[in-house]
Amino acid sequence: MGWWSETVLPRVMARTTENRVVDRERRQVCAGLTGRLVEVGFGSGSNLSFLPPEVTGVWAVEPSDTAWRLSDGARSRAGIPVVRAGLTGEHLDLADGSMDSALSTLTLCTIPDLPRALAELRRVLKPSGALHYLEHGVAPDAGTVRWQRRIEPFQKRFVGGCHLTRDIPILLREAGFTLEATSAAYLPLASVSRPWSYVYRGRAVR
Repeated sequence: MGWWSETVLPRVMARTTENRVVDRERRQVCAGLTGRLVEVGFGSGSNLSFLPPEVTGVWAVEPSDTAWRLSDGARSRAGIPVVRAGLTGEHLDLADGSMDSALSTLTLCTIPDLPRALAELRRVLKPSGALHYLEHGVAPDAGTVRWQRRIEPFQKRFVGGCHLTRDIPILLREAGFTLEATSAAYLPLASVSRPWSYVYRGRAVR
């Protein structure tokens, strides 16, 4: 990881994705998580305060040492074990069927080999386990999509490989997941943010 990606970007992401609007979405997507939880893109631990009491431990996948240090306070307050379980979603050092649930928030946009990462998540989940996801992606209207395509090369370069035009539900179905309780809408933010603010939220069952 370069200096920008390792030192600056984790701090920028922590500031820009921790706000009232996103926190409301985090609370909703974390509802229903249980047992042993694997979280890809753990970041600064923003989801820990929204986890229900049924979660007994978190196996956190996070490539950035800076982000992991930023999560020190959140982890110390969590009240459950939080273990750094790996650096990349494409290679989960976890046993088959060992996780009760999985969580990804604003992460699937950045994983280079997303089909492989989704296959890994499906592998480590129990047969009845589910991935809870909150992800931004391709918008439903042509005007916004045109802007997403224009911006995406710069977005990928400066925001850790972040894609704006991934169709998350399609990719989850292609990975073998069954989607439940899904929703998709623009976040209530300024119109200038539309290329970044169309989000998908739901459960993808193994």
